Amino acid sequence: MLRLIVALVLAAIAMLLIGPRVLPVLRKLKFGQTIYELGPKSHRTKQGTPTMGGLMFAAVTVIVGLGAHADWLGMYDFAVALAAVSVLSMLIGFVDDYIKVVKKRNLGLIWWQKIVGQVVVSLAFSWYCYKSPLVGPAIVLPFGAGEWDLGLFYVPLMAVTMIFMINSANLQDGLDGLLSSVTVVGSAAWAGLALLAAAGGAAAVGQLENYQNLAVFAMALCGALIGFLRFNRYPAMVFMGDTGSMFIGGAMVGMAMLMRMPLHMLMLSFTPILSSLSVILQRVYFKLTHGKRIFKMSPIHHHFELCGMTEKQIVAMYTAVEVALCALALLTFGA
Repeated sequence: MLRLIVALVLAAIAMLLIGPRVLPVLRKLKFGQTIYELGPKSHRTKQGTPTMGGLMFAAVTVIVGLGAHADWLGMYDFAVALAAVSVLSMLIGFVDDYIKVVKKRNLGLIWWQKIVGQVVVSLAFSWYCYKSPLVGPAIVLPFGAGEWDLGLFYVPLMAVTMIFMINSANLQDGLDGLLSSVTVVGSAAWAGLALLAAAGGAAAVGQLENYQNLAVFAMALCGALIGFLRFNRYPAMVFMGDTGSMFIGGAMVGMAMLMRMPLHMLMLSFTPILSSLSVILQRVYFKLTHGKRIFKMSPIHHHFELCGMTEKQIVAMYTAVEVALCALALLTFGA
């Protein structure tokens, strides 16, 4: 428990210390956000706000998360695997941000270029989990309903899940402090689930230590984002960019898969999933009805914005929903 507290506090303090030093550098390099022309008109005032701030909390999370690591467990060390998939996911977002910032092309990477990179990362990590004696093809069902062995279907199903969740996190990052806030709650909940799983006993050698190390990494992410919110909350002084959102997406889905709990993301990552579903529904309905829309704008947080809610109100609402669902996941674990 002490390592968790240390990771949380150190990560938060580190972010608060480096933020004021990195922001002037981002401004000097002119790493400013290019606002999407078809987005809400109120967002146009954010043009030029420094972006790629995700580099800060990603670095802090990895350094603190691995620095507070207790026991190194070789190739099946969960914390190292989690750091790797998070950073690899981040690199795709970094290239996307770089094209936006330097090339001044708002859409960044072409969609298929993103997908190719994500497919490679997702298949590699899914195969790693499948072959790991501490993970394997069986996933834990919510509410103590047992396990479900996916067999050979594990790798393709988990790869698709990874791609969906990484892009869901990316879509969620549309309002000041939104993704940061819900991830603070979600990462803390993953730490809690890891501790509960460890307390429940571990049959395989190294599983107990791995779960404890995952909890430390999750709390490092939680602390880093608490510090980042000092600069990212409304009105944001810096955006995390695709660099940060894809790091978060990779970290959250990585924790879920390593703990064999991908279905628990329905609760712990409900709002990012909602963002993706709203986009899918909007596009399908638009095509079927030849131009009609369900929402004023998707992802759905922009719909709420155009209905008159402020960014602060939407962030508070989304965070409250995540708190409730994460509490449900923790209270019903193993029930």
